[in-house]
Amino acid sequence: MVRILITDTVDEELISELTSRGLEVDYRPGISRDELLRIVSDYDVLIVRSRTKVDREVIDRARKLKIVARAGVGLDNIDVEYAKSRGIQVINTPEGPTESVAELTIGLMIAAARYITLFDRLVKEGKWPKGKYVGFELQGKTLGIIGLGRIGTRVAEIAKVIGMHIIAYDIADVRERAEKLGIELARSLDELLPKCDVVTLHVPLTKSTYRMISKREFDLMKDGVIFINTSRGEIVDNRALLEALKSGKIGVAALDVLENEPPKEDWELELVRHPRVIVTPHIGSETFEARRRIARLLADKVCNALRSMVMTLHGDR
Repeated sequence: MVRILITDTVDEELISELTSRGLEVDYRPGISRDELLRIVSDYDVLIVRSRTKVDREVIDRARKLKIVARAGVGLDNIDVEYAKSRGIQVINTPEGPTESVAELTIGLMIAAARYITLFDRLVKEGKWPKGKYVGFELQGKTLGIIGLGRIGTRVAEIAKVIGMHIIAYDIADVRERAEKLGIELARSLDELLPKCDVVTLHVPLTKSTYRMISKREFDLMKDGVIFINTSRGEIVDNRALLEALKSGKIGVAALDVLENEPPKEDWELELVRHPRVIVTPHIGSETFEARRRIARLLADKVCNALRSMVMTLHGDR
């Protein structure tokens, strides 16, 4: 019997899909690291989201482990190369939350352009700040998309309907995709950033993207730009972001991700409490549709991977 351990909160359909296919599932969302290290050796498959860190110590304890599956996109909480070196297959579902993250990005953009969350808070405090903050329309404005993958592409499609001019930058060759979308492609961040009224990030966290947006990049942006991050907190130097907000270089920052979640240090709390910052608690894929889509995709991928392993074993014989 294949045993599966799930250590983060997932849609119930994932559990029912796996158990209906004859797999034994232990659902332990919120399990402590010490407990994980103690029991992981009993399992063939480990399913996580972003909370559980699957590092070398966990992998070394997981003597039976054949698959690490990430219910979602990012793999930065998994030591992928080390897992592969130990013969462990790493699976994720990057296609699952695309629509949800893209729609959240557009929602944050609109909220930032019209100061929606700020007005909401002030009215609830008993104030009536009509005329104090004047927003702007997104139609005709320039949107800079950093990372033209699945999510960046969907953001571009929606923003085009709004009537925005779009410039994109990606380290990969996305010329064909940009041409199909009918959008401008920048050769570098230095070319893209000074042109944009809104900048949004859609890149994975890697060694090359860690803090790719820092003081230098903020200085290149227009004064009063809207800055959106729904990818990973570590891609941005958030201390530099705070200073850019204080100076007025950044008009509004809309953040679904932070380096520490939840924020801990005094400067991080100052950032999230800034009146021109909109913060959501990493909810990009937190929709019924995305969770259900991820559950179905992950169940299929895990079962297909297990089936392939069995076929390979029989083939070797």
